Amino acid sequence: SGVRGFVCDTSSVSADKGLIIRDHPLLEITHLLPEEVFYLLITGELPGADELADLQKQYTQQATVPDYVWDVMKNMPTDSHPMAMFSTGIMVMQRESVFRRKYDEGVAREAYWEYCLEDGINLLAKLPGLAAGIYRVHFNKGKLIAPDLNLDWSENFVHMTGIADPDGQFKKLMQLYFMLHCDHEGGNVSAFAAHTVASALSDPYYSVVAGLNGLAGPLHGLANQECLKFVLKIYNHFNVAPSKEELTQFCWDRLNNGRVIPGYGHAVLRCPDPRFTAFVEFGKKYIHDDDIFDIVKLLFDVVPPVLQEQGKAKNPWPNVDAASGSLLYYYGLKEFKFYTVLFSVSRAMGMVAQMVINRALEIPITRPKSVTTDWLKENT
Repeated sequence: SGVRGFVCDTSSVSADKGLIIRDHPLLEITHLLPEEVFYLLITGELPGADELADLQKQYTQQATVPDYVWDVMKNMPTDSHPMAMFSTGIMVMQRESVFRRKYDEGVAREAYWEYCLEDGINLLAKLPGLAAGIYRVHFNKGKLIAPDLNLDWSENFVHMTGIADPDGQFKKLMQLYFMLHCDHEGGNVSAFAAHTVASALSDPYYSVVAGLNGLAGPLHGLANQECLKFVLKIYNHFNVAPSKEELTQFCWDRLNNGRVIPGYGHAVLRCPDPRFTAFVEFGKKYIHDDDIFDIVKLLFDVVPPVLQEQGKAKNPWPNVDAASGSLLYYYGLKEFKFYTVLFSVSRAMGMVAQMVINRALEIPITRPKSVTTDWLKENT
């Protein structure tokens, strides 16, 4: 079950209920904007109208990514991965850190959290623009699009990508997407990496990048790509959404060849991931007559019984990655390599929230004691 090594109050994962954010089961708060969720993560309380308006105003004031960042982005090798560009863009902005400047000036320890929060808000405000700009630069979508000061955080991301959204459904999806991926306890690779680096009093720019570089790993943040590739493979195999019987046989053939079903199984959960449930409910509401999404729904009917019959999986239920990619694909964001950047925009909220709390509590540096292999042999 893992070594219980430190405290994280922003969220927890229950085996039977899934993600719980500050005592709120996830499916009870899917209507919240990402800005509201960030406030909840830090304070443990939902913002009132004035608090939300103030946070959104700060985001709007800080939304523009500096020109010097784009000078770097446009001069990176054309085959640079979007995640490498995203991490680099944040690192280039590290010069903006208020926390670093105040620390160098000798600010009192009890004030660290204030400047950590200021950095965090300044950084989060720019992430939609940085991500959207990288999308346009890397995939040759044309000129950069400036933020619209009348739009909220998620809406501005969609606006700045230039992806058509005539009925506003893509904006609704991204509000949900950024909300659902905001945090997931403190012990996953990205959260723990960010926590560890921040514990050395590295500023949020350094610390978030550390976490995102962990998120870029194929065992952490790339699963949604693999799930969508699997769904598209099914579609290309049948040239249509298959019948339940056809899909069942397809899954058995894959398992019998020693392969797994992407998107099914979770290290902690013993129930369907509520984030998966939220995405599927969104799709059922807005998406009709789409073979790709129909396959996602059919997999949910087929895979758990197959895995239960096979008897190897402790948890046969879907995780969030089983559905998220298909929705992005439907609304026109079809560049798989970019999906982890979206994950990063969202997960940075949880990283920043945990940093602010830890600086307020004056949590010391992370420094676990290591042992040698010989010690293990002698003491076990």
